[in-house]
Amino acid sequence: MLNSELDVMDWKILGRLQENARASNVELARAVNLSPSPCLNRVRALEKSGIISRYVTLLDPLRLGLTVSVFIQVSLEKQVRNALDVFQNSVLARDEVMECYLMTGDADYLLRVVVSDVQSLERFIVDYLAKIPGVASIKSSFALKQVKYKTALPLPARAGSGARRGAGS
Repeated sequence: MLNSELDVMDWKILGRLQENARASNVELARAVNLSPSPCLNRVRALEKSGIISRYVTLLDPLRLGLTVSVFIQVSLEKQVRNALDVFQNSVLARDEVMECYLMTGDADYLLRVVVSDVQSLERFIVDYLAKIPGVASIKSSFALKQVKYKTALPLPARAGSGARRGAGS
């Protein structure tokens, strides 16, 4: 199923599931004004197509003691396939790495890392990240405050979700 094959009802379902993935099929069907059986069929088709890739539970890192959030820029000695693969595979193995992006610009990679304290960050950088073959430089920036965090993707206006707009929009 391609984006262009989605109709208004599919967009409504996706919008509601992003708000609450634990909604029962009956609740979801009621929210999008559809009967339960067709609603379930649409959800299953969205799952099968890969548009819905998985369902997750979001945890509060601060309540779990993960109080240090850091963005780390990593540059490699050479941007060759083997070096990229080694770095990516190394990073995939680490739970504290929440996100990792191959970048354009000054650094080759941008990582978002979450740890419990500065000592844990030091151990991660010194004992692990700096020892990955091909790493040339590491620059870290601490996040002082999370101003905005969301997991819901922006859906097209045709979704009819009634998204709120700020003043002047």
